[in-house]
Amino acid sequence: MGTSKVFPPRLTMKVRFWGVRGGVPVPGPDTVRVGGNTPCVEVRSPEGDLIILDAGSGIRPLGLALQHEFPERLICSILISHTHLDHIQGFPFFAPARQRHNRIIIFGEKRFDERLEEILAGQMRAVYLPFALEDMDADILIKEMRNGETLVIGNNTLVDVRRLEHPGGVFGFRITNRDMVLAYATDVGHGPSGLDQRVVDLARSADLLIHDAQFSVEQKAQYWDWGHSSWEDAVQVAVAAGVKKLALFHHDMLASDTQLEELEKQAQAVFPGAFVAREGLEIVLPERA
Repeated sequence: MGTSKVFPPRLTMKVRFWGVRGGVPVPGPDTVRVGGNTPCVEVRSPEGDLIILDAGSGIRPLGLALQHEFPERLICSILISHTHLDHIQGFPFFAPARQRHNRIIIFGEKRFDERLEEILAGQMRAVYLPFALEDMDADILIKEMRNGETLVIGNNTLVDVRRLEHPGGVFGFRITNRDMVLAYATDVGHGPSGLDQRVVDLARSADLLIHDAQFSVEQKAQYWDWGHSSWEDAVQVAVAAGVKKLALFHHDMLASDTQLEELEKQAQAVFPGAFVAREGLEIVLPERA
């Protein structure tokens, strides 16, 4: 009898969506299939490093799940693309931040007008909430990052930080572990002159691109200077960058499940690897052949 081959464990990066809307949370019967929480994406490296992209209202259910999974100690990094309210409004309700044994590192833009710590603390003033940032018992480190910087998370995960186009500024992230690549480009606009080459470069050959798709093509024509994209923009970036999969993200708060599912069909007719990001959906990178 021949001997069976022993294959090494398959290295994977896991991505899970916890919040996929823009603007404000929109729970209700018309959003139950896609989800109504604002942006939050969980990323797990092959080594188990936990990266959270944005802290919209989706970070609240994520926090509850993490408390159950890591009752003794949680270490995670939160990358804030920008500090518009829908991307930070969930952090005060992130349960692990209240546990003294946890360690949370928050990365956000280094601004000239206000420090990141002051921005996060500002939404937790007494006029808004009955607790403050300093009441969070976890070991919270707030670090500011600059355009062009590369963050090192764990032993094998690199995060390239790139400034993209959005009112007030926004960062896109390219997360790399070995040959696995995830690109995150939410709240990004492409002007009348065509695709922003910075976004194409950020997404080059990515296994998965998460791209803003808030507008319909008609809305984009009317509100092109709002710093958001249409699904058509996202598809064009995916084709130009040669990505494998495209998650349409940051959905319009007025769009129903039915409308988004129709949008998905339109996008897939042009780029078969496109899909609408849905709360609870988990993607494993790289996909099996």
